[in-house]
Amino acid sequence: MTDFHRVRRLPPYVFEQVNRLKAVARNAGADIVDLGMGNPDLPAPKHVIEKLVETAGKPRTDRYSASKGIGGLRRAQAGYYERRFGVKLNPDTQVVATIGSKEGFANMAQAITAPGDVVIVPNPSYPIHAFGFLMAGGAIRSVPADPTPEFFGALERAVLHSIPKPIAVVVCYPSNPTANVASLDFYKDLVAFAKKHEIFILSDLAYAEVYFDDEPPPSVLQVPGAMDVTVEFTSMSKTYSMAGWRMGFAVGNERLLAALARVKSYLDYGAFTPIQVAAAAALNGPDDCIIEMRSIYKRRRDVLVESFKAAGWDIPEPRATMFAWAPIPEKFRHLGSLEFSKLLIEKADVAVAPGIGFGEHGDEYVRLAVVENEQRIRQAARGLRKFFDTADENLHNVLQLKKLA
Repeated sequence: MTDFHRVRRLPPYVFEQVNRLKAVARNAGADIVDLGMGNPDLPAPKHVIEKLVETAGKPRTDRYSASKGIGGLRRAQAGYYERRFGVKLNPDTQVVATIGSKEGFANMAQAITAPGDVVIVPNPSYPIHAFGFLMAGGAIRSVPADPTPEFFGALERAVLHSIPKPIAVVVCYPSNPTANVASLDFYKDLVAFAKKHEIFILSDLAYAEVYFDDEPPPSVLQVPGAMDVTVEFTSMSKTYSMAGWRMGFAVGNERLLAALARVKSYLDYGAFTPIQVAAAAALNGPDDCIIEMRSIYKRRRDVLVESFKAAGWDIPEPRATMFAWAPIPEKFRHLGSLEFSKLLIEKADVAVAPGIGFGEHGDEYVRLAVVENEQRIRQAARGLRKFFDTADENLHNVLQLKKLA
């Protein structure tokens, strides 16, 4: 299979190595606390499930749906953007429903990328941000992931030293994996930069509602003129615990969305209609479920930071997302994130996501997802403490061999 051109462009999927080791451990009877994949364990809202059940089996709902999304769903997404961000969207031309934001990114890459086109992507970043464009025949130029003034210096260098000139820059805030949050001032500077250099902005806003302070993360589309150069992707997966339903959106620039819609029309007929109807009910419904979700993740975050610190692992407190971006403890850092992640499964019964899976600049970190309850997170901390307390004695030879290798 590795002889195929597009597959050759993809590196080994490091998360799969961790998943295989996790499966082996579980088959041997280990109770693994899984903080690896950002797979929500909370149930979807009751009223959304009821709408799905009510709609399924009705006349015509089993037929092909609309590739860009049914009208009611696109109107619901436009209503959400106006309420949440004060951004007005034309649901007919500025909203496309996608089969998850991941599919949206991949198909946008197919729509706008010519062979050899350059796209600027943060490093570390969620894999589809880079590999969607690599699979489409493009090339990637990396910039730091933090939304700081240094970001724009790196962005300027990327534009000046790339041939051909980049066609787009990808941003993701709140960030997966780093949990960084961008300000509206950052987005104002980003829009000005994009217009100056005539490049597009592709913004991943999947974690817009998973935040823990009193400042909801902004949308880049709140910046005047951003619509001229921007498409933003959102998802129902985390906000409504509907990850397996595969429902997301692309909104913003009409030209880019028309290109996305045309590509999608050749590839799919849209999500199952009852799922789209239920998603519209979620967007049009009460916010109680979102507030509850946010509260649960905040409590889990607090337990994670507190209990892991007591176990000997200081982790910066994330302001948003369902993730913590954790520096590997100093004594294990030389192993790299993949080997450290394997050790945690073998010695602490804890699964995490190795930072190298998000780019080479993530290799001194692992990503922790708060997708287990508070009791299980404390159980993970106990396993870590036992491992850390005995690591010097039990792993000395192993670590020395790995260090020399």
